[in-house]
Amino acid sequence: MNTYKSIALSLMIMLSLHASGQEDDLLSLLGEEETVNYTTASFKATRVINLHSLENMSAGELDIRISHRFGFLNGGVYELFGLDESTIRLGADYGITDRLMIGGGRSSYEKTYDGFVKFKLLRQSTGAKNTPLTVAFMASAAVKTIKPSDPDRENYFSNNLFYTFQLIMGRKFSDAFSLELVPTLVHRNLVETSAEENDVLALGAGGRIKLSKRVSLNAEYIYVFPNQLAEGFHNSLSLGFDIETGGHVFQLHFSNSTSMIEKGFITETVGEWGKGEIHLGFNISRVFNVK
Repeated sequence: MNTYKSIALSLMIMLSLHASGQEDDLLSLLGEEETVNYTTASFKATRVINLHSLENMSAGELDIRISHRFGFLNGGVYELFGLDESTIRLGADYGITDRLMIGGGRSSYEKTYDGFVKFKLLRQSTGAKNTPLTVAFMASAAVKTIKPSDPDRENYFSNNLFYTFQLIMGRKFSDAFSLELVPTLVHRNLVETSAEENDVLALGAGGRIKLSKRVSLNAEYIYVFPNQLAEGFHNSLSLGFDIETGGHVFQLHFSNSTSMIEKGFITETVGEWGKGEIHLGFNISRVFNVK
């Protein structure tokens, strides 16, 4: 009797091991062991407010962007709290691949043209490949075409060129919260005074808190390290909301920065929140699949 029990137990063990082996083979055939789950929607758009976010356009997607800033709120009733003034940027972003994006635009501020390239070095993921952060590199160039204030002075084309380099590092901690840090270098070929630096180092931070399925609260702050810019400069601080409406994302915000490109909002912000020198603004993003 004990012999029969031993044989039966041995058969059960072998069948169990065989079944387990078949399950492992099946999982391998299904590719479950090699699945990588990339994190998506860390931010609703490719910008937090002014800063580039962790997001890129997907391959073959074109994002037409209209960015708008009114005047300072402290203009009062006479300026209709800034609504009598406006600064705009018209731009387009295009995803060449899921990791590589290019874009450009034209701003009414100093009649500036800009272009950029942005590449994701790492993508936050779980599963077979566990990567805790998304890391992207962004490089941009801009040229202002406004007529010089002194036409009698020798004005070289190179004087109007600006370059920006950023490393965008961040993480989506949960469905409701994302955070990024953005070390930045802005190079200006020409500065106003010898007291200013041509190369300006700054550290930006941006975050998103999801309030509902389609609405989030966004904030960003850019700290420029001391003794690089002229007096009267202030660090850029912006607060706003992202509202997703199906085909496009509407961003409504308040910012002390007038310009909507890096060389402007990082090195040329003069508005002071405490004095009501705040712009009401918005970005409208409309995505088209052109591939």
